[in-house]
Amino acid sequence: MNRTPQRAVAAVLLAALAGWLAQSWYARLAGDRRASTEAATGAPVMPPADAPTSPDAPTSPDAPTSPEEALAPAPTAIPDRLPDFSLADSRGKPTPISTWAGKSLMLNFWATWCAPCRREIPLLETLRRDWSAQGFEVIGIAVDHRPDVVDFARRLNIDYPLLVGEEDALDVAAAVGFESPAFPFTVFTDRKSRVVALFVGELHPPQANLILTTVERLNAGDIELAAARSTIRAGLRKLR
Repeated sequence: MNRTPQRAVAAVLLAALAGWLAQSWYARLAGDRRASTEAATGAPVMPPADAPTSPDAPTSPDAPTSPEEALAPAPTAIPDRLPDFSLADSRGKPTPISTWAGKSLMLNFWATWCAPCRREIPLLETLRRDWSAQGFEVIGIAVDHRPDVVDFARRLNIDYPLLVGEEDALDVAAAVGFESPAFPFTVFTDRKSRVVALFVGELHPPQANLILTTVERLNAGDIELAAARSTIRAGLRKLR
């Protein structure tokens, strides 16, 4: 009996199965790229921890008001405080987020394949230079393969700290409210590690400076956390 046709069919089926498994894993790792591209058109700061997140909750005045905003996936439950976590740095050394305790953080979740993520990098470097004296730090959290991130960071000479992960970085994204994140997104904290804002999409100078100026006022005790969140939401609505 000639087994060549049967072997050919088996090979095709195995190849298809392998392709499906790889696709499923990468979809989990990379998230929804379509959502990432659409979110980059100008998604809002998502509701903070004190805003209603239940599907049955009353409609918030900060609910999406445009098709672009509606396309950006909303966090499920943003925590009051930044969760404690540890990821490997660009050299592979496990690095707890508590390394930067006492600083206000800009945690930028990104990937090398994400175009708006790449466009943000010069701004993030500028923000770090302009705001480091006020106790702010930029940390890039790359949800990507380590060799790709290391090569990309070397070529662009990225000057802010990078943490790198695949499934473990996705776990961190889930801990701040995104089970299926859209990239890029940035978490802003005050010096007490309280989550002040979560911005989905590509940052631009007006939005970044509004948020950071408000966080600086919060750090100085000139404004309370709830008022800081409201100020940021109102200011970003005006900018849009």
